[in-house]
Amino acid sequence: MPDKIQLTEAEWLEKLGPEKYQILRQAGTERAFTGEYEQNKATGVYMCGGCGAPLFASETKYNSGSGWPSYTDPVAPNAVEELRDTAHGMVRTEVRCAKCEGHLGHVFPDGPGENGLRYCINSASLEFKPKE
Repeated sequence: MPDKIQLTEAEWLEKLGPEKYQILRQAGTERAFTGEYEQNKATGVYMCGGCGAPLFASETKYNSGSGWPSYTDPVAPNAVEELRDTAHGMVRTEVRCAKCEGHLGHVFPDGPGENGLRYCINSASLEFKPKE
């Protein structure tokens, strides 16, 4: 498990800016089909937009048609944390960065990969590092 990053809410807001803060720290969601990485097909690694921890490899990214970047697996089992989310009258599984606990999106059991999962992630919670 990575060492946790702990900042005050004021420090997070200053570091992230309003949009990223609303998604990463307040569990917000960007509108479907508007995210920077939804159509990205470049090779590389998607890092946490809050702390820079590696989260998803481009090789696991696919077009789910959902309007958000979707992945079959995180880069490592301990890269993300999954929590029960009962907000908005639904029962879902929230995905957070294991290092800074930033909200990334949700995971659903309808993916094409070996484990059948679809990690549906907000572009605003990510930073993309292209392969060199």
